[in-house]
Amino acid sequence: MRRIGILGGTFDPPHLGHLLIAEEVRIALELEEIWFIPTYVPPHKQDATTGVPERINMVKQAIHGNDAFKINTIEVDRLGKSYTVDTMRILKEEHPDTEFFFIIGADMVEYLPHWHQIDQLIELVSFVGVKRAGYQMHTVYPIIEVEIPMFDISSTFIRKRLMADTSVTYLIPESVYSYIKEKRLYENR
Repeated sequence: MRRIGILGGTFDPPHLGHLLIAEEVRIALELEEIWFIPTYVPPHKQDATTGVPERINMVKQAIHGNDAFKINTIEVDRLGKSYTVDTMRILKEEHPDTEFFFIIGADMVEYLPHWHQIDQLIELVSFVGVKRAGYQMHTVYPIIEVEIPMFDISSTFIRKRLMADTSVTYLIPESVYSYIKEKRLYENR
């Protein structure tokens, strides 16, 4: 049985916090791979600032060099709002020999009761919760907790810094920053 971690998100842009979480969970749970799954339109957030092709390319730049990190475009290929339960049903059907671990931050642990078809979803995947400043991980749902070094950054924080033309050094991979500059993403127009 393969053991695969799933890290979903808008990745607008992907940052070192995403990579740190993915690697720490991979090591702690002895997972073969972590699949980064960009969303097309997340059901619980506003639309992404940048388009799908740019976000996919930024994820590719961010994970380059780590053979355990892969990108899976199942949600962006489907278009529209993506619910995790639909994604996991398809992945389980396509990969019946795989146990999936869905990685979420503590903010999403608290939000689990509001997830679409949560009772069906917990039958399809094991949730892995990672701590995040300002949030508790209290839930009635089964969660595997993984301790990671606290690195409290967000894509929103990074976008604001980029729009203000403020340094994002040590927050995003250099290759992602180069891509952002080349494509003139997040410029304050």
